[in-house]
Amino acid sequence: MTTQSEQEDLRSVQERIRFAPDACGKDKCRVIVGLGTCGIAAGGRGVMQAVLEELQRRNIHDVAVETTGCAGMCQNEPLLDVVRPGEERVTYGRVTPGDVPRIIEEHLLGGRVVRDLVVHRPE
Repeated sequence: MTTQSEQEDLRSVQERIRFAPDACGKDKCRVIVGLGTCGIAAGGRGVMQAVLEELQRRNIHDVAVETTGCAGMCQNEPLLDVVRPGEERVTYGRVTPGDVPRIIEEHLLGGRVVRDLVVHRPE
């Protein structure tokens, strides 16, 4: 069960995502963080916070940041997906807040998949 404080934290994150500038176009990159019960329990909120802070630090406003529920890979939570326009969705697993700058730099911006963190990638 989540506490009142945890629910307020999630609402705050949702509000920042909802009103992020330039974050809803179809041709934008997307970052999706698993925030189902399993994702939250594994540290997904910290990963989401790290994504928002890293994008803000780099002054990146044209990325859609989204949340999703359980993807059925609970053993690999926290999950973070990257979707670049015209490319297949890549799912990273057991992501820590410390992994986020590398994923954003190498994959989101550079187009290079961070292979050692991948748990699912369509063939």
